[in-house]
Amino acid sequence: MQELIDLVDWRRRVGDLYRIDGPRPVEEFRRRRDTLFKSHPQSPIDPDERDAFDHLSYFDYDAAYRVRARFEPGPGDELVIDTGGSDGVITYRRAARLVFELNEERCALTVLSLKQYAGGLFVPFKDATSGRETYGGGRYLFDTAKDTDGLVLELATGSADVTLDFNYAYNPSCVYSARWACPLAPPENTLRVPVRAGERMYMHPGA
Repeated sequence: MQELIDLVDWRRRVGDLYRIDGPRPVEEFRRRRDTLFKSHPQSPIDPDERDAFDHLSYFDYDAAYRVRARFEPGPGDELVIDTGGSDGVITYRRAARLVFELNEERCALTVLSLKQYAGGLFVPFKDATSGRETYGGGRYLFDTAKDTDGLVLELATGSADVTLDFNYAYNPSCVYSARWACPLAPPENTLRVPVRAGERMYMHPGA
């Protein structure tokens, strides 16, 4: 039972990170996230690495990676994504597309609706840094089922334009430990531009 309570607390605390206000919200977001990863029972960091863990690695904040995007309805067809682990594949629906410009290039990402979790919205992506400066399987921009978003309130207003902030891009849990299996970004969510914002590749202590 305690493990389930810890999981609820973990998700609540992670969701709270995306609602930080103040003069330097990204800086505070990262500080609190590092604290959670080091100390919380549900941290994805392996327990035997937590004493040596200090902080996650991030690109410097860059306002150029905070962009406006057009939210366009998707076809609603199904897409199957491999988790890269024992969980096998997970089925999603193509709920929408986010169309925007980044580094003077037109880009688009598919917004996936999870058939589990009552249809939460999920955006994994890869970019030109994947496999070099960031995890080769891609990062996540948001996952509403796990409350890691800054987008839903804008969608709730009915606006077709939303803000995407890649400074909040984060690694899937499988980056930190083989205990986890995570959905990988589909080919259609590969950006040709480098996204040097958000979380970088995780280096295991002592590696």
